[in-house]
Amino acid sequence: MRYIFMGTPEFSIPILERLNSLGDVSLVISQEDKKKGRGKKVLETPVKKKALELGLEVYQPADVNSEESIEKIKSLKPDIIVVVAYGQIISKDIIDIPNKYIINVHASILPKLRGAAPINRAIMEGFDKTGVSLMRVEEGLDTGAVANIYETEIGNKNAGELEEELSNLGADLLEDFIKNVENDEVSFTPQDDAKSTYANKILKSDLNLDFNKNSKDIVNIIRGLSPHYGARINYKDKIYKIYDAQQFNYNSDLNPGLIIKSKDELVIKTLDGAIKVLKIQAPGKKVMDIEDFLRGNSFDENYLLGGN
Repeated sequence: MRYIFMGTPEFSIPILERLNSLGDVSLVISQEDKKKGRGKKVLETPVKKKALELGLEVYQPADVNSEESIEKIKSLKPDIIVVVAYGQIISKDIIDIPNKYIINVHASILPKLRGAAPINRAIMEGFDKTGVSLMRVEEGLDTGAVANIYETEIGNKNAGELEEELSNLGADLLEDFIKNVENDEVSFTPQDDAKSTYANKILKSDLNLDFNKNSKDIVNIIRGLSPHYGARINYKDKIYKIYDAQQFNYNSDLNPGLIIKSKDELVIKTLDGAIKVLKIQAPGKKVMDIEDFLRGNSFDENYLLGGN
């Protein structure tokens, strides 16, 4: 079978590699490269970089639904188009092109957590488990019928660790789907829209820690923002980022956000107890274990952390 792959971030790469091992990937479509940093250096998308390493043709249209793009995809006569975190809404003109299917590997147990940030939100919202779903692409946002779902426990994983696990799980899911296609054993089950929820993209306002929450919820938010974002605290008008923390047993009616300990460990009061910071980043510095950080930096005990 002939395949076209559409994807952009790191999450997509193991699935692209698996697809390439299974058949003829005629084209890889990725978002346009972006300029980043002070020097505005152009950085290739992770999928483009990997596709070129694999010797695959890469196409990066500004609008995948343009007439030129549609004609290019049509000319390749794909049997299956695989979409994984591509980043553009796909029109019906493209949906109708493949001989067999256009499918999407989505990082949640659909219909839960449709949308842009399902991995982060699953952790931040305290889910016990999540997974990857393989669905048909249709004009709605992650609303297509589902062929299969593979699940995993979240445990204490942060977003980066969970992303890696789900990406590899997604590669397995895709391989099994393709085997089912070859054996003519594919079936799809419609989603129950009444049970759907949405995983909105991470906004700047999501990054600011609010200590007027329970310790468990705060730790979940920190893990859900690690390692790509970092949860922010404002200490003396400087923004520090927390990348790991654990619940700390502490009973008092002190104000949430108060620094309780800061000598050998950093403990901050929450609504129902406290958290102990494990990894932190000072402005302009690298992420450090808290023990190493406190050897050369300090926080004032009894300081009330302000808003950002």
